[in-house]
Amino acid sequence: MPQTPHIERHFTASEVVRDIVIGMSDGLTVPFALAAGLTGAVASTGIIVTAGLAEIAAGSIAMGLGGATSRPRTTRSTTPPSGRASNWR
Repeated sequence: MPQTPHIERHFTASEVVRDIVIGMSDGLTVPFALAAGLTGAVASTGIIVTAGLAEIAAGSIAMGLGGATSRPRTTRSTTPPSGRASNWR
C-alpha cells in the first residue's frame, strides 16, 4: 500500500487569540451557571439579569488583570543596577 506523507497544519496565532478563547469559555459558563442558580432562588427577573451583567463585568476585569499580570516582562532597563556596572551587558 503506498504511503502518502501526512502534513499537520497547526494554528499558530498570538497569545491574544488564546486569551480570547479561554476568556470566552470562562465568560460564558459562569454567567449561565449564576443565572440558573438564581432562577431557583429569586422570583424577580430584574435581579437575575442585573446579577448576570455584574458577573460579566467582574469576570472581564478579573480575566484581563490575570492575563496582564501572568505575562513575563519583555522590557529590560538600559541602566545598570547600582554597584554592578562591571557585569552589566
